[in-house]
Amino acid sequence: MALEFVVPGLDEAASEKIVSILQNRLSQEQEASLVLKHAHWNVTGPSFIGVHEMLDPQIDIVRNQADETAERIATLGGSPDGRPDAILRNRTWKGVDLTGRHSTTDYLKALCDFYDQLIADDREAIKELDELDVISSNIVQDHVQDLEKFQWFMRSHLV
Repeated sequence: MALEFVVPGLDEAASEKIVSILQNRLSQEQEASLVLKHAHWNVTGPSFIGVHEMLDPQIDIVRNQADETAERIATLGGSPDGRPDAILRNRTWKGVDLTGRHSTTDYLKALCDFYDQLIADDREAIKELDELDVISSNIVQDHVQDLEKFQWFMRSHLV
């Protein structure tokens, strides 16, 4: 990967590693927004309206996280790849296999499983980024806080 520039205080090798970690986070964040919207359109059952309306703000939050991640990549001299094939190329996580219309319970369980992996992957990225770039690490830390809170909302519906 070729960087357009290297920001002061980082060397090229560290910058390339940071950009690579962030690109993986960007791809998973983009998939999360798509998976959430898919669930939003397909949930059914007695809790439909509550879950349907709960998902939209989270979709916006995850899309904003992806934007923030992409802009950090660009700030570091990299070129964020937001194309659909980048999601597949960078995928190191299990996607959501649930398709079609299903109960809110089924979708919330599937989303909780997806968030388990998303949060765990973000936490691994934080460990790596802590050594490389505290600014990028702080961005991902903020994302985890939002993701954990929303996962709590989802889990609360499953009790």
